[in-house]
Amino acid sequence: MVVRDGLKARLSSGSKWAMFSGRMTSTIKIDFPATLLLHDKGPAALERRSRFLLALKFFELGEITSGQAASMCGMGRVAFLYESSRCGVPVVELSDEELIREFGHA
Repeated sequence: MVVRDGLKARLSSGSKWAMFSGRMTSTIKIDFPATLLLHDKGPAALERRSRFLLALKFFELGEITSGQAASMCGMGRVAFLYESSRCGVPVVELSDEELIREFGHA
């Protein structure tokens, strides 16, 4: 389970560790109910889904950029933004003034 740009955490499926900015990374271990495995197609699918959902939430909260979130879950940035939008998370937050400037001349 990736937590941020190259920083990996491990689910019980046994992911390998990675380096972040040339230094050893921190790790987390997440215990989850076995019933989650029934919804997915095994531990690898659960790990991918968990990585994406964790990255999505951090991105939604504004704690990481879309590029960091994409890297965190092993996706390209465009694919991450597409999936974020599909999940109902806005990929751009513009103020009213910015919206008028951006689309006022359309």
